[in-house]
Amino acid sequence: MVQLTLPKNSTMSNGKTWPKPDGATNVREFRVYRWSPDDDANPTIDTYYVDMDDCGPMVLDALIWIKNNVDPTLTFRRSCREGICGSCAMNIDGTNTLACTKGMDEVSGAVKIYPLPHMQVIKDLVPDLSNFYAQHASIEPWLQTATPQPQGEWKQSRDDREKLDGLYECILCACCSTSCPSYWWNGDRYLGPAVLLQAYRWLIDSRDEETGKRLDNLEDPFRLYRCHTIMNCAQACPKGLNPALAIAEIKKMMVERRV
Repeated sequence: MVQLTLPKNSTMSNGKTWPKPDGATNVREFRVYRWSPDDDANPTIDTYYVDMDDCGPMVLDALIWIKNNVDPTLTFRRSCREGICGSCAMNIDGTNTLACTKGMDEVSGAVKIYPLPHMQVIKDLVPDLSNFYAQHASIEPWLQTATPQPQGEWKQSRDDREKLDGLYECILCACCSTSCPSYWWNGDRYLGPAVLLQAYRWLIDSRDEETGKRLDNLEDPFRLYRCHTIMNCAQACPKGLNPALAIAEIKKMMVERRV
């Protein structure tokens, strides 16, 4: 009989409940995942109350309010606050998304916030994306060509340029990859939807001359073929992209090159 044991620090419990802000009449409850590598304690879910009359409308605004007014030890990533950098990707109300573009009015009841799932946690809401970025680097995401680059602009036809729409907008937030069950179980070998979407972006760029080399790099039972078209990636993408479609196109290119 197989016995499954949860890894250390995997069991969550209720943590501290912070007092409601004095004098506030419009209060919203937030339940936030907390874990620190500085001790041996298991993760906890701390409860905070935010004065909505003193806070912006987005979930990131609430986290910043909590950090500034209640608990300065709360740790999370953020940068642009415009849905461009992808830094504040986390799981909010059960969905991977960006805290800076997720409105609190989109969530009913208490706002539940966790780090991106199935990733090692550095602290609180900060996941370790080292493997994710290494996988992105492995596809060599830059133009590769033997033809000397022209002076000035490297022009494309309108049709060739439009092929990149729906691909170049990816901000590498990892919302899609961390929503993919295949990536959860094979993340050490399967590249995942975000990286494969980026791979397809360079495969169909009319200026790139290393299509064969790029396809050879992806020809592997795990790097590409762990995608089973579950479509969680398309549902989770905060930019409205469809990584599953890009992966299907790569598989099609693999078949066509053998004909």
